[in-house]
Amino acid sequence: MKLKLDEPFASLWVGQDPFVAVEQLQGEVYRELEARRTLRTEVDGRGYFVKIHRGVGWAEIFKNWLTAKAPVLGAEQELKAIEHLQRHQIDTMTAVAFGVRGCNPAQQHSFIITEELAPTVSLEDYCMHWCEKPPQPSLKWALIQRVAQMVGGMHRSGVNHRDCYICHFLLHTNQDITPESFRLSVIDLHRAQTRRQTPKRWRNKDLAALYFSALDIGLTERDKLRFLREYFQQPLRDILQGESALLAKLETKAARLYARKERYGDAL
Repeated sequence: MKLKLDEPFASLWVGQDPFVAVEQLQGEVYRELEARRTLRTEVDGRGYFVKIHRGVGWAEIFKNWLTAKAPVLGAEQELKAIEHLQRHQIDTMTAVAFGVRGCNPAQQHSFIITEELAPTVSLEDYCMHWCEKPPQPSLKWALIQRVAQMVGGMHRSGVNHRDCYICHFLLHTNQDITPESFRLSVIDLHRAQTRRQTPKRWRNKDLAALYFSALDIGLTERDKLRFLREYFQQPLRDILQGESALLAKLETKAARLYARKERYGDAL
């Protein structure tokens, strides 16, 4: 068993079994599956997000392995990613409670509680009307640069997100958002993988997801080149030559995902 309890949960759960106490937390439920529950709760007026994992079972693990997918076995995956990004100065969530018990990966019981990042707005919502109402160019360029720095730093440090969409980047709104001063945090890391080095396959999947999620916000070709230069930290000529296969795949995959979205809409 592994257990980490910071305040307020260290005091709140004195004398209790944390694995029982976490199941009794009440609040707004965001996701309710057989193997995972996500909710927002409040303690002493402060918001927290709770993710409870109850074990996916061997059938689900084998199904993921047969389809070359990495199963999410518990909350420790997210804790490792959070702590890793914090060590590399990439803004993300703060975990205040974590627990895991059970050696059998198919039946493990685990949880993670993170501080709510508020007030914030997702980049998806913030950029939603850019096509009709273009932002200040310097602010758009600053945001592109920051996202490229964060994703590039994440990949170079050995973390790939696996849900790398602009909705998972939060702008903090407790201050004016200007080109010179803003804070951006990456969230929802329960599927993230942490290694010594990010494989190109997983790097490319993150980049394709990010590109797809930004297709509707009115980015220009120059904006895309600006992102590439900051992400790869190389001259554009070298990037366009050395990563030509990747760039072609990004366009093809994003077009395919977009066509699928148009065809099925919210059913995806």
